[in-house]
Amino acid sequence: MIPVPETFVRSTVEREGERGADWIAHLPDTVDELLDRWDCVPDGAVSHGGVGLIVPVLRRVAGATAVLKVSFPHPGNVHEPDAFAAWGGRGAVQLYERDDDRFAMLLERAGTRTLAEVEAGDEDVIVTVAGRLSRRLAVPAPVGQPWLPRLRERTEAWAEELHRDAGDLRHELPQRVLDAALATVRELGPAQPDLLVHGDLHARNILRADREPWLAVDPKGCVGDPAYDGGTLLKSRALALLEADDLGRAVRRAVDVFAEAAELDRERVRRWAQLHAVQAAFHARRHGFRVARGGTLLDWITRFTDEVACLLTPPSPYGG
Repeated sequence: MIPVPETFVRSTVEREGERGADWIAHLPDTVDELLDRWDCVPDGAVSHGGVGLIVPVLRRVAGATAVLKVSFPHPGNVHEPDAFAAWGGRGAVQLYERDDDRFAMLLERAGTRTLAEVEAGDEDVIVTVAGRLSRRLAVPAPVGQPWLPRLRERTEAWAEELHRDAGDLRHELPQRVLDAALATVRELGPAQPDLLVHGDLHARNILRADREPWLAVDPKGCVGDPAYDGGTLLKSRALALLEADDLGRAVRRAVDVFAEAAELDRERVRRWAQLHAVQAAFHARRHGFRVARGGTLLDWITRFTDEVACLLTPPSPYGG
């Protein structure tokens, strides 16, 4: 049986409780059964992400490398194989096999180094690579798969959450910042193109590879505006801009570089990024982040997130 890393055991049980402990207890048997079915043998150290176990394998028949990924059952993981199947290896790792009941996939093996690691310190390169991948991944939504989650269907919930958080949580976000976020939900949310997008595009979900220089992993498989992915990327890069001499200029440049690389309207990218920043500011107050659940570090990150949200909000009339 494969060893399950203790860090993965602990984080899963802490997050999911008894259900997570039960899933972890059966995980080695699940992996063994999948290895037998897909005729693979382990080939390297087991690793993990936030919710998925990653087992490097060799495919006996093909004699090629791959990885077996088994994720904890969660709504956010349901459409990952659908996205990989639609892309067919275009800008993302290839899908070889899938078992949707077990949230398991046999995938092309990419490198272990992420875009964030390889290009650390060069924000222009990171944002450009991500933007170009976003452009390639934005393909027409697969015909005959109406079950893929539509971002436009989340707009009502987004608006409700913004109103609730603004009323319930102590914060110092100016009203113009909140109004701009709500305007994005109201104006851009309902009218989105029928395009498949990654849904969680950031530099740690882009791996160095051989078949292509960079390949995306861990998609959510959403249908909507590709500029939404610009928002997820820029939110994830916010802390990397800390050392910038002029934070406002650095934030604006990140928006410009992504929009140009992804061939998207710059204003749409900015607006989605501003919404993501406001949502992150409220999330910090309600839940914290993985890197900080409380204390002075979380307070500092929260203030910084507020600042980024303000910087992404131009004065009226542009910000609503």
